[in-house]
Amino acid sequence: MDKYLICGLGNPGDEYAGTRHNTGWMTVDAFAKAMGADWHDRRYGFVAETSLKGRKIFVLKPTTFMNLSGNAVRYWLNEEKIDQTRLLVISDDVALPLGEFRLKGGGSGGGHNGLGHIIQLIGQDFSRLRIGIGNDYPRGGQIDWVLGHYSADDMQTLQPTLDLSVDIIKSFVLQGIDETMNAYNKLGKIKKEKE
Repeated sequence: MDKYLICGLGNPGDEYAGTRHNTGWMTVDAFAKAMGADWHDRRYGFVAETSLKGRKIFVLKPTTFMNLSGNAVRYWLNEEKIDQTRLLVISDDVALPLGEFRLKGGGSGGGHNGLGHIIQLIGQDFSRLRIGIGNDYPRGGQIDWVLGHYSADDMQTLQPTLDLSVDIIKSFVLQGIDETMNAYNKLGKIKKEKE
């Protein structure tokens, strides 16, 4: 049976719940809920297991804290003997407006500490889904911004993206990254309302 690892980046602990930096966790929470999968506290993270059309999916929320996310990803790839081409990492991205998203089949970490650590340990050759959290912060305010909590208004903008991410993850598992990028990246731009 083909195996896949879907990893949402974030930080463990109640104080980080609902923060912008935990957008990856929120995304995989939505996926696990849609699939009816339960979370279990396992080594290096919370893990939910599910399957889709004969493919086994491991969903991971690392509990290593963001800067050491690679430890959890590398461990679960090795533990379950999952090929790196079947890894999708989901992270927040300050370079994208709130709710916009981009799928990529590789590349740099773009300054994201979690992605950077994963790349350090396993290389750049894995797929990622980056979800925009915006960058409406003053100079030097990035840390406060990413660790800040979403407002109710923010969540109204973000929720459709979290919902769509469930379909994106399914597509990644069933179709692969290239077809998924072709199908979904054009939907990743928020339509600007005409003034």
